[in-house]
Amino acid sequence: MPEAPNILDARALTVSRRVDAALARVLDGVDLELRAGTLVDVVGPSGSGKSTLLLALARLLPGVAGALALEGRTADTIEPRLWRMLVAYLPQRNALQPGTVAANLTLPWRLNIRAGIQTPDDATLREALDRVRLADVALGRDVARLSEGQAARITFVRTLLTGPRVLLLDEPDAALDGESSAAVGTATREFADAGGAVVRVRHHVADGLADRRLRLEHGHLTEVAS
Repeated sequence: MPEAPNILDARALTVSRRVDAALARVLDGVDLELRAGTLVDVVGPSGSGKSTLLLALARLLPGVAGALALEGRTADTIEPRLWRMLVAYLPQRNALQPGTVAANLTLPWRLNIRAGIQTPDDATLREALDRVRLADVALGRDVARLSEGQAARITFVRTLLTGPRVLLLDEPDAALDGESSAAVGTATREFADAGGAVVRVRHHVADGLADRRLRLEHGHLTEVAS
């Protein structure tokens, strides 16, 4: 069977930040290949640059040296807003706006870059919520009445619904109980199995879903033996 094609390629990613009046490299020439159908976990000590890596891959961080390519196209040929549609970054903190669950789930389709793209209907929204153990959350519920874990799953569902090629997840289950974490993990695995690619920053014990585990420390990525 032929190998799956690369979706995202990162070469020699380098990010420096000032520490005590000196420049320290958070990412020191990091290379990363993401193949279709692959879920990669990135682990490492606090402050090692795991979130920085995701931001660099999403082109959300200024001052990054190195090269990025998406499905064979170099980053400089893809408009940043389009890149971020295709390479979707989900931060640790949820980004819900005042209003209902349904209004938050459909927010991306009210942006100009998705003009003309059909908004998911209520049945699609309902099915997506049910998959991550949110069957008891009505589409009309005010998001101010959500728990932290519910809000985290709403933002995760919204990101999935946008149909990216790559998911960059920064501790997506940090605020979740065991069953909810398992549901989000299953949905993430299904996204990869359908041909996407995932980079998932985690602090939890390995859940057996990832194809690869990488450790980021002292600016370098190394493979973690399974």
